[in-house]
Amino acid sequence: MNSNNKIKNKVSSTSFLYKKLEQYSKPDTRKSILQIINTFLPYIGIWILIFYSFTISYWISAFLIILAAGFLVRLFIIFHDCGHGSFFKSKKANTIIGMLFGILAFTPYYKWHNQHMRHHATVGNLDKRGEGDVWTMTREEYLNANKWKRFKYRIYRNPFVFFGIGSLFLFLVMNRLTKKGMDRKERMNVYYTNLILISIFIVMGSIIGFGTYLIVQLSILYIASMIGLWLFYLQHQYENVNWFRNSEWDFQTVALSGSSFLKFPKILHWFSGNIGFHHIHHINARIPNYHLEKCYKDIPIFQQVKPVTFRISLKSLKLRLWDEKKQKLVAYS
Repeated sequence: MNSNNKIKNKVSSTSFLYKKLEQYSKPDTRKSILQIINTFLPYIGIWILIFYSFTISYWISAFLIILAAGFLVRLFIIFHDCGHGSFFKSKKANTIIGMLFGILAFTPYYKWHNQHMRHHATVGNLDKRGEGDVWTMTREEYLNANKWKRFKYRIYRNPFVFFGIGSLFLFLVMNRLTKKGMDRKERMNVYYTNLILISIFIVMGSIIGFGTYLIVQLSILYIASMIGLWLFYLQHQYENVNWFRNSEWDFQTVALSGSSFLKFPKILHWFSGNIGFHHIHHINARIPNYHLEKCYKDIPIFQQVKPVTFRISLKSLKLRLWDEKKQKLVAYS
């Protein structure tokens, strides 16, 4: 019996799991405020330092831009937690902080989170692909596809396109657009976010120069979006991941065998807001990011999930198709 089957059997006999997780799903206001302070203030402070560093050394500027990108990733995780209602007990506080940090991350709050909720409800389901996930074809679908569709798929899954052009295109262009099926609140949120971003551009451009603002902001956003997309990709695109047809799909099982545990250096876990404990997040999205590590250490079932290290994560770039016969992600060949 492989480890994923062991996990599935274990999950099916652990109806107490959700009750055990209740203690971790309670927001700690003090920790939330501290996290805002140690993330938001450094991000703004580094942004200011970057502007002055141009007169000293471009190498210092480059280092500060990378550092700011790390803090922007952390801001996005707080934005993410707010959308799940896990960062504060107050829904209003979650919405205010979530919208503010969403603007800083060039991401409309309601549009992104509505799509993200559908992702949580369909992740790992082969019959419900396309809801906020990475486009993944089965091997049979790919072999039966025409040349144009295969070409598009290869371009989409190319790492230089996906993490290069794709990351900036997503945050700069796609996040600015509404789409069919959105309700009024989602559409207005996109419009307000765009209006505020334009206002920031005008104000900051008037103060430090439009060219300078664009260079700094786009550099930070580009690096942060590449990191963010890389993390998102690894959450459900890795060796030993499990995907299921709808008839076999189970919420708890797919959380543990279809969502990764990224075992990266502790500093990277800090900047990424512990999103590497993604298997726990998919079991209970109401757990704030600052409780995920403790939850992992306290509950043995979460430790049974094979970790994805940085070295192993690089191998995932070669995995492009889901082979239903082999029940694993495979390369084109």
